[in-house]
Amino acid sequence: MVSAYKVLARQFPDLPFQLRQARMDEAPESYLRRAVMIGLFVALAICLILFGFTKSPKVLLIFPVLWIGAFFYFLNYAQARLAKIRRDVSKEIVFAGRFLIIELQSGVPMYEAFANIAKQYPTIGKYFSEILRRVDLGTPMDEALNEAVQLAPTNDLRRMFWQILNSLKTGSEISSALMNVFDQIVREQQIAVKEYGRKLNPMAMFYMMIAVIVPSLGTIMLIVLSTFLGLDLNVLFFSIIIGVNVIVQLMFLAVIKAQRPPVDL
Repeated sequence: MVSAYKVLARQFPDLPFQLRQARMDEAPESYLRRAVMIGLFVALAICLILFGFTKSPKVLLIFPVLWIGAFFYFLNYAQARLAKIRRDVSKEIVFAGRFLIIELQSGVPMYEAFANIAKQYPTIGKYFSEILRRVDLGTPMDEALNEAVQLAPTNDLRRMFWQILNSLKTGSEISSALMNVFDQIVREQQIAVKEYGRKLNPMAMFYMMIAVIVPSLGTIMLIVLSTFLGLDLNVLFFSIIIGVNVIVQLMFLAVIKAQRPPVDL
């Protein structure tokens, strides 16, 4: 069975790198095995529930489709975890960068400055802690930074590590070089916030139309028509309308939340 998971892991060549970026200390074979087993249990549970309602063995025909769908759903857990890490890093990157600049300009050694960042910032601090751990094990600082550049989850953090590494190699002043990097990052975040503000107006109008005006006016029109056509609008009918409206509103909230830039200026 282990060999089967190794063969399956070859179909996802980017998975080992994604697991490392998502800070998941797990082998690809073990991760795939967990996704397969969870998908199996979920598909089986859904089939049992459907069988309880329908009493028809034909529900087993959709079991393979449910299993495959659940497998790929849980396979994306690493990507979802990585997306959350990226958002958290983007919220801390400017503050951590400015903190590092102040530390270096105050004459604090780089090793101690990295240690202070590791204590102050819970997300970015993990990457600096990893650099310090490699240095404590005997790895040169430039090699530890080079590996951090490769595993950085966002371009901004990669630029930060790359600038520090480049300054170490060239012997230039790190703080002034980092100032230029973070000035550019702040400008990019400000542009992202402005673009988000411009997107909110049409999204709000679309929300008012689909989630508020159409359900309310549509329900009133159906009630009026039911009196002329003799339609039976029972409690189940209105419950379905309310349920659909709630789902639509939750979808809009999810879209708005996804569009919000991960910025905390």
